[in-house]
Amino acid sequence: MLNHQLKLRKPLAVFDLETTGVNVVKDRIVEISIAKANIDGTVTVKTRRVNPEMPIPLESSLVHGIYDEDVKDEPTFKQIAKSMAQFLEGCDLAGFNSNRFDVPILVEEFLRNEVDFDIKNRRLIDAQRIFHLMEPRTLSAAYKFYCKKELIDAHSAEADTIATLEVLNEQVKYYEGVTIKDSKGVAFEPVKNDMDVLHEITASKLVDFAQRMAFNKDGIEVINFGKHAGKPVVQVLKEEPSYYDWMMKGDFPMDTKRKLTEIKLRAFNNK
Repeated sequence: MLNHQLKLRKPLAVFDLETTGVNVVKDRIVEISIAKANIDGTVTVKTRRVNPEMPIPLESSLVHGIYDEDVKDEPTFKQIAKSMAQFLEGCDLAGFNSNRFDVPILVEEFLRNEVDFDIKNRRLIDAQRIFHLMEPRTLSAAYKFYCKKELIDAHSAEADTIATLEVLNEQVKYYEGVTIKDSKGVAFEPVKNDMDVLHEITASKLVDFAQRMAFNKDGIEVINFGKHAGKPVVQVLKEEPSYYDWMMKGDFPMDTKRKLTEIKLRAFNNK
């Protein structure tokens, strides 16, 4: 039986996705595994495959070992979306490279299927961000380094999910009390057994998951690509009102469009 020593105020859902590809807008989930770390120290693991309703490219199948034949009789994400949202109700979210890939893909799937999945009150913990901050390597290397074990069945959603939970658990024990220096040479202790602290170092600087927008050094949301890169979002919307419509009609993730709309409403409603 799996267990953990993380100090939790609410359950922590560590999850991993296998998908048809890496495009947040176009690609779909073919397998999802969730290891829910409960407040009492126990862990509940759920894994299931999903019919993506589109062909799985061979290059993707060669990575995760899941082919069209394997998922043709599985439920679609729409069919499991509500029950999955219920299982994740009240949970913080964690994974390995999750803030750049798994969370954005999952949020898109929920939005696409009109299932309310609010992440505003969830802590987002990315074990890869902690690992790269302290020991820049891969999940397999992280597992060997922290857990002293070889990762068998890498790129299997369940194996990667359980490994990530074990890595996160060991990271917290390994780095509590360890200080490093920031860009200004000031020593600080980045890792604590506290989900607020781990969220702060792995996800607090995100505007949208696709990172089409970002916070600058003054904490202001700026455009993070194209001709307006580095300019405050509000400034761009004021100087070029058509930019908003261009993004809303463009091939951008729904999460990006939602965040852009929130910024626009906040700016212009406060006038």
